[in-house]
Amino acid sequence: MVTMSAKPRIIGLDIGDARIGVAISDPLGITAAGIEAIERVNMAKDLEAVKQIAERHGAVEIVLGFPQNMGGSVGPQAEKVRSFGRKLAQKTGLPIVYEDERLTTISAIRTLTIQGVKTGKNKALVDMQSAAIILQKFLDRKEPPPSA
Repeated sequence: MVTMSAKPRIIGLDIGDARIGVAISDPLGITAAGIEAIERVNMAKDLEAVKQIAERHGAVEIVLGFPQNMGGSVGPQAEKVRSFGRKLAQKTGLPIVYEDERLTTISAIRTLTIQGVKTGKNKALVDMQSAAIILQKFLDRKEPPPSA
């Protein structure tokens, strides 16, 4: 019996000052789903937590939400994300890709509200949904799989 191996997973991150929202691609690389939110402690522990998630899921790439200003300029938060990305690449040895994350938090709140989820006190859920939106944007831009 021949078994097909699952396609490697891609991790998506929404990096905030308090939490890091984490999402993962499905085995075919078509859809993204939020899986957890990491409470930020310090850089070393945050990087280790992401590394463990990536290893646990067999990730081959990590997509970071890149917070540009609406006009496309880069502010202090974007510089924090770049710094985190450089350190994460060193820690995991995985390629890091940046995806524009403008308006993802608003989209995440709208999506959860439509589903009947109260978002006011559940910031971790919003961060997970934001990470899923960031990763989904990245997956949607990738080449579609060849048809059989």
